[in-house]
Amino acid sequence: MSSEEFEKLHEIYQSLYEELGTMPDRALRVHGEEKKRLQRAFDERHGEAEEVLQGMEAELRTAPPTYRNAMSTKLRLHRRDLGKLQREMASLDLGLGAAARPADGGHQGIFASENQQSTYLQSQRSLLLQGHESLASASQSIERSQRIAAETDQIGSDIIEELGGQREQLDRTRTRLVNTGEHLSRSRKILRAMSRRLMTNKLLLAVIILMELAILAAVVYLKFFR
Repeated sequence: MSSEEFEKLHEIYQSLYEELGTMPDRALRVHGEEKKRLQRAFDERHGEAEEVLQGMEAELRTAPPTYRNAMSTKLRLHRRDLGKLQREMASLDLGLGAAARPADGGHQGIFASENQQSTYLQSQRSLLLQGHESLASASQSIERSQRIAAETDQIGSDIIEELGGQREQLDRTRTRLVNTGEHLSRSRKILRAMSRRLMTNKLLLAVIILMELAILAAVVYLKFFR
C-alpha cells in the first residue's frame, strides 16, 4: 500500500475484527447480565472499529490514484464484514429478549425491548452512515472523472491548436519551396541566355580576328610583293 498510516490502521482493525468475530458465538452460550456485558463490549469494540475505518477512509482520500482502487476495495470489504457482524449480534440480542421475558419478569422484558430498539436504531444508523459514505465516495469519483475529462479536453484542444500551427508552417514552407523553384527556373533561363550570348560574342570576335588577319595579310602582300 502507499500509506504507512493506512497499514497501521488496517492492523488495528484486524485485531478488533478478530475480537468482534468471537462475540456472537460467545453470546449464544451466555445469558442475563453476562450477555449484556458482552453486548456492551461488542458495541464499544464496534465503535472503535468504525473510528479506525474512518481513519482509513481519510488516508484513502490522500493516497495516490494508483493505489486508491485496492485500498477502496479493502475498505468496502471491511465495512461489509463489520456490518454483517453487527447484524448477527443484533439478531442474537433480539432472540434473547423474546426468550428471556418469561424467566426474568416484566422489568427484564422492558429492558430487553429497549435494548432491542437501541440495537436496531444503531444498526440503522450504521447502515445510513455506510450509505452516506458510499454516496460521498461516488461523488468524489464523479468529480475526479469530470476533472480528468476536462483535462483531457484541454489537452486535445492544445494538440489541435499545435497541429494547426504546424500546418500553417508547412504551408509557408511549401510556398517558399515553390517560389524558390520558380527563381531557380528563371536563373537557369538567364544562365542559358548568357551562355548563348557568350558563344555568339566569341564567334563574332573570332570572325573579326580572322578578318583583321586577312586584311593585314593583304596589306603586307600588296606592299612587299608587288
